[in-house]
Amino acid sequence: MPAISRRRFLTIFAAAGTLAAVPFASLAQYPIRTWKGVAMGSAASISLAHPDADKILSRATQELERLENIFSLYRDHSTLAQLNRNGVINAPPFEFLECLGLCGTINRASTGLFDPTVQSLWQLYAQSYAQGQAPLNASIKETLSRTGWDKVLVDQSQVTFKQSNMAMTLNGIAQGYVADRIAALLRNDGLTNVLINTGEFAALGGHPNGKDWAVSIDTRSSIRKDKVMLHGNALATSLPNGTFFDQGGLVGHILDPRTGQPAPTRSQAVSVTAPKAALADGLSTAICLMDKEKADQLLGQFPSAKMV
Repeated sequence: MPAISRRRFLTIFAAAGTLAAVPFASLAQYPIRTWKGVAMGSAASISLAHPDADKILSRATQELERLENIFSLYRDHSTLAQLNRNGVINAPPFEFLECLGLCGTINRASTGLFDPTVQSLWQLYAQSYAQGQAPLNASIKETLSRTGWDKVLVDQSQVTFKQSNMAMTLNGIAQGYVADRIAALLRNDGLTNVLINTGEFAALGGHPNGKDWAVSIDTRSSIRKDKVMLHGNALATSLPNGTFFDQGGLVGHILDPRTGQPAPTRSQAVSVTAPKAALADGLSTAICLMDKEKADQLLGQFPSAKMV
């Protein structure tokens, strides 16, 4: 799981939205309004068709900004950055605790392969290859001693690292979680038929025309001809060879928390659908480190999730 956003190149083939109070027949008179920007380091968008589209999108983007201030690795004042800097965060936001709770669930289900505490290991690789060499085995071993979800204490009042010099990244799940929170915000406002993209997709209902959302996955090396159909569910994609530490493109950015070694390079993206984008996001990250048998075992613990 990388410390920077995994590259996802996803092309949306439909986008619109509505409030429950606005009948489908009246939507055609409203142009589709789309906000495009950046969220959690990835290209993001929210599209909908509604008479109050501007106000709705403004509120949604304000929420995106608030969540970025919780989960970003690169904002010094974010909750995550403070935890990494101080080893403890007091009175953590609800969203931070909820996301960490899901991290623990996926960590246990994946027998530790999904582990947000690999940030220190990722930094070791990045710094070593920036100097033109692989990290020393002794350095990997020492860094692994500061890695492990069991070294994170979480309760409602405080999140604490058990050891010094630990660090966490939530980039393997936070993009999906943010999409879920935006979907929840719009759902509470009475909206349906919205497609949210924060690097992962959350479909709030289906397309306003009554059909499913059609999303095509483009990994730059290939574009899937068949589109993934979404209706009230989510899609997340992880690309193991999307980023490399070395110039030769041989050392991938997803690291095994058990061994400290990069995941075997695989050419195909891992895409997972699930009721929530955060779950799909975390599962797709873990599956990058698994063979088919282990991936099937993991997904068997989440019957509503599947690879596509």
